Amino acid sequence: MTKRSPARRQAALVYNPIKVDEKRLRATVRELSREAGWEHPAFYPTTIEDAGQHATAQALERGVDVVLVAGGDGTVRAVAEAMAGSGVPLAILPSGTGNLLARNLGLPLGDPAEMVRAALGDFRHAIDIGWAQVMRADGEESEHAFVVLAGIGLDADMIANTRPDLKKSVGWIAYVDGAARSLATAKPFRAVFQIDDGRLHSTKVHSILFANCGTLPAGIALIPDASIADGALDVAVIQPTGAFGWLGVWRKIWWDNSVLRRFRAGRLVLQRRGKDASVHYFRGLVAEAAATDPIPVELDGDEFGEAVRMTCRVDEGALLVALPAGHPVQSI
Repeated sequence: MTKRSPARRQAALVYNPIKVDEKRLRATVRELSREAGWEHPAFYPTTIEDAGQHATAQALERGVDVVLVAGGDGTVRAVAEAMAGSGVPLAILPSGTGNLLARNLGLPLGDPAEMVRAALGDFRHAIDIGWAQVMRADGEESEHAFVVLAGIGLDADMIANTRPDLKKSVGWIAYVDGAARSLATAKPFRAVFQIDDGRLHSTKVHSILFANCGTLPAGIALIPDASIADGALDVAVIQPTGAFGWLGVWRKIWWDNSVLRRFRAGRLVLQRRGKDASVHYFRGLVAEAAATDPIPVELDGDEFGEAVRMTCRVDEGALLVALPAGHPVQSI
C-alpha cells in the first residue's frame, strides 16, 4: 500500500449509482476536496457483482486517507466489512431508505455536503462492528459483517416480503407492508440459542435479533440500551404468546422503549410493571442460534437467504468513523 504526503491527502467515494444523484454527488466531493486542499478524489461505483467490498479494497490499496460511502444500508455494510480493522476512517453520506447506521450515530440526514466536510476534517471516533457466521443447510459456512443488526426468523421474512417498488416510492414505511404480509402466515420455530455464558436456551421463537446498535427509523428503539461502542452484542428474542402476543411486542418496542423510557415518570411505570414475556433481552460478546430447519436470515436490512445456524460476535472499536466537528459521542 502506498501512502502520500500528509500535505496531499486524498479521499475516495464508494457509491451505489442507483441510490444517489451520481453527477451532483461527485461534483460536491470534487469541489469540497479542492477547497480543503486535498487531491482530486477517487471514485468507485458499486456494481451488481460488487456490493462495495472490492471497490473499497481498491481504494485502500490506493492509500487514500478517508473513504466516503453513499448508498443504501447494504452498501454501507459492504464497505464497512472491507474497512474493518484498517484504521482508515469511514464517512457515511446518508442515502437510500433506512440510513440505519447514520441514524444510530446521530448524523445529519439532509445535505450530504456536511458529511463530506466531516470526511475532510479531523474528528474521528471508533465504533464496534458485528460479524455473523452463517451455516447453510448443506453445511456451507461464510462470515459477513453487519453494522446495525443481524436477524434470523420473522424479521428476515418481513424484509423478503417487502415490495421493491413500494420501498422505492415510500421508503422505510414499505416495511410495514412487508410485516403485514409476513404476520399473516407467521409461525414460531424451535431454536436453540446461547450467549457467551455457555447456558443453552431452547424455546419456540418468531425471531432472534443480534444488535450492534438498536435504533430503527421513526425513532423506534428496538433495543434501547444497545450501544455501538461498548464492545458488547445485544440480543432480542421475539416470542409473542397468545392471540394478543403481537400487541405485546408492539407495546414493548414502540410504546415502552421508544416513548415511556424517555421520561422519568415513564421509567417508573416500567419498573412497577415488570418484565414483558413477548421480548427478552440478553447481552454478551458472542451469541449463537440454531434451528432444525432452514430459516430466513438478514443482515442490516438485506435478506441473506436461509440458514440453520447463525453465530454472531462483536469486534470492538474495529471501525473508525468520520464525524462532524464537535459531534456528541457520549450517547453513541
